[in-house]
Parts: sequence; structure tokens; C-alpha cells
Amino acid sequence: MNLKVVVAGIIIVGALIFGASTFIESNIEYMDFSKAQSVNKKVQVKGKWVKEKDSQFDAQKSQFTFYMVDDNQQEVKVILDGAKPNNFEMATEVVAKGRFKDGYFHANELLTKCPSKYEGTGEAVKKTL
Repeated sequence: MNLKVVVAGIIIVGALIFGASTFIESNIEYMDFSKAQSVNKKVQVKGKWVKEKDSQFDAQKSQFTFYMVDDNQQEVKVILDGAKPNNFEMATEVVAKGRFKDGYFHANELLTKCPSKYEGTGEAVKKTL
């Protein structure tokens, strides 16, 4: 067999395996905290920041800790690897990506949904009708 064909075949198979593993790793499911505790994989949990509870940043560990309540009202301590997002205080919803470890939700990414400055009450539309 031609050596070029064998090398090309190996490169193609390697690229397919790499692409499939990257796709599987990036496919992260949404679930609540109770379901996330039972699976041992990276998940996304949507909820709200519990502002009444303590939140703090540990500069030595580079970790931000806060409490979050999911859509089923289950409250869990979240440990984010990294600094607090700039718009965290304005967020109406938070999505934490990570997994449960040692009884806490360890997140490596945090997405915030802030109120849009373009959302209105609809009064301007009602006046034109």
C-alpha cells in the first residue's frame, strides 16, 4: 500500500476522534442542583444569586464563593474558580457551569443575565395605537 494513503488515513481518523471528543465535552446539559448531584459530569445550572447570604472572593485561592438557588428553590453554595464577574450584582439570573464536589457546586464558568436596557414596559407602543 502507498505510504501517503496510510498516513492520510491515520490523520483523518485522528481528526475525527478529536472532533467527536471535543463535541461530547462541549455538550453540557442544563439541570437543577438535585439532578446535578447524582451525575458525575460537567453540567449547567440556572438560578438566582441569594443576595442575603455571604459572598466573598479569596485572592490566595482565586475563588469566588456565593449561594445560588435553582428553579426548584434548592439552595447550594457555589465555588467559582476565578474572580467575580463585573456585572454580577446586576444579574437577574445566573448560569453556573461545573460539577458537584465535596458537597458544593464547583463552577469553572459563570454566565450572568442582566436586564436589558432595551426592554420597556410597552407604554410607548400603547401610545401610538
